[in-house]
Amino acid sequence: MQAAVKKIGIGIGSDAEKVVESACRAGVSCDIICYTRPGTVKVSPGCSRVRIAESETPEAMLVSDLMTGGIDAAVRGSLPANATLQALKAAAGVDHLERIALLETAGGKKFLFAPVGIDEGWTVADKLALVRKGRLVARRFGLSEKVGILSGGRFGDVGRDARVDRSMADAELVARLGDAVHYEILIEDAIESCGLIIAPDGISGNLVFRTLAFLGAGHAHGAPVVNIDKIFVDTSRASPDYTNALLLAASLLE
Repeated sequence: MQAAVKKIGIGIGSDAEKVVESACRAGVSCDIICYTRPGTVKVSPGCSRVRIAESETPEAMLVSDLMTGGIDAAVRGSLPANATLQALKAAAGVDHLERIALLETAGGKKFLFAPVGIDEGWTVADKLALVRKGRLVARRFGLSEKVGILSGGRFGDVGRDARVDRSMADAELVARLGDAVHYEILIEDAIESCGLIIAPDGISGNLVFRTLAFLGAGHAHGAPVVNIDKIFVDTSRASPDYTNALLLAASLLE
């Protein structure tokens, strides 16, 4: 008996043409459903494996279909972050989301990076959860399971600022409890051998992600949510396209 074709949903909140073109260009062996408000997409996608699903609340429809099995994986696409992620948290029954981004340098080096949400990764416990779950993702993608922990300075900076001191103390504790290596602020050293890098906090992590992907000629492949039992790949509305995120979602279905 032939297996059913998998379905990936992707959201459209703005830049409808960019999302639809990404869906048509992705070349995955899945059907792709684009969730959007009525009238947003003016023309047929023109791709046999891509179709449009319209709703006044596309983020709610995307999340509902993911949770009920109407689709097998979801990509946020260009839907607004707040409404979409709030809907996902409510439907999944969690009070926060943990996202781990798959990034690629301009030189082609792929690595996992977290936290990338400004409200994530602020405590030692948060970081240890990302280390534990990130290792599983690294193994899935064939990346090194060595983990690098970043902090706000070098050891020689101790005493210059209480916030930097706390950052380094937390990083030392995470490294010891998580069987990882504290690389101080030296992300350029961590990238040499680590498949997963943990930023000091969500703000600095988001800045590193945006700098690499939008200023530094690198690539963001998407950020899977790792504390729910469904495949949801988060993206930025500033992304030039969503092909990589769709390919990432498809790979997680294999």
